[in-house]
Amino acid sequence: MNTSVDYLKEALVLAKQEIAKVIIGQTEVVEKTLIVIFTRQHALIEGVPGIAKTLLVRTLAQVLGCEFGRIQFTPDLMPADITGTNVFNLQRHEFTLVRGPVFTSFLLADEINRAPAKTQSALLQAMQERQVTIDRVSYPLPPHFTVFATQNPIEYEGTYPLPEAQKDRFMLKISMTAPNRDEEQELARRMLGEDSPEAALANGAVRPVLGSEMLMDVQRGLGAIGVRDELVGYVVEIVRATRQSDAVLVGAGPRATQSLLLASRAQAAIAGRDFVTPDDIRAMAVAVLEHRLILRPEYEIEGLTAVEVIHKILQDIAVPR
Repeated sequence: MNTSVDYLKEALVLAKQEIAKVIIGQTEVVEKTLIVIFTRQHALIEGVPGIAKTLLVRTLAQVLGCEFGRIQFTPDLMPADITGTNVFNLQRHEFTLVRGPVFTSFLLADEINRAPAKTQSALLQAMQERQVTIDRVSYPLPPHFTVFATQNPIEYEGTYPLPEAQKDRFMLKISMTAPNRDEEQELARRMLGEDSPEAALANGAVRPVLGSEMLMDVQRGLGAIGVRDELVGYVVEIVRATRQSDAVLVGAGPRATQSLLLASRAQAAIAGRDFVTPDDIRAMAVAVLEHRLILRPEYEIEGLTAVEVIHKILQDIAVPR
């Protein structure tokens, strides 16, 4: 294994050890969030209230030595509340920029589907170009700018569906589920003492293990993960199959192909390998593709889900040797 991959593996181990001081269980979720950060992409996190979505992102920011910002999306939130605006300074007789919460490294867009499309779209340029335009002037965002948007999977009253263009900009859809019995018992025990997850984060028990420069080194280190041409073709076939399925009205686009390749490469690094295998691709396929598919109404009525469609595609396509 080369030096870059060794360094990447060590960074992942250190990060996961610190995160585990606050987040109990959720190993797969933590790994996926790290994949998003190390590939400089964005994630849509779905889970019921109280499942530690906000706590997870705050912990990631602390562990990786990055700024954290949070926006509570509500129906009356305006685009300028996200990006910022120019305000006239009476003393200096000129306009000055008041930066919005989008000017941070890790941005938590909490309950993003509670704001109308006009407000949601304020994040589109930031997510794609890592810059914000205010009054025809563009301002760069921090190099590690990452959006973690959350939504409740069971509450739809008073919500607005995310536009397809915005969903496509999220590399992964990460589903957070309730902890198992042992994990929940451990959480309950810690809440009775002084080492609750929130207290551990507030008291500085979690130390930064990566700074901005080291995080850049980790991101560059992913380039050392090899991907065979046959596996690139395998990814392309999987994504194209979503457009050809009878059950799918709108399939995944080329951005999904790029996302699946990047996610598979990071998944290989987490496993401690310097090469991608078909299992890496299959492991990331659902998280990359699920939120990008629109099923035909007649199949949805029958109870078919996007996850089932993806699993069927993975079964039908021959795995490269």
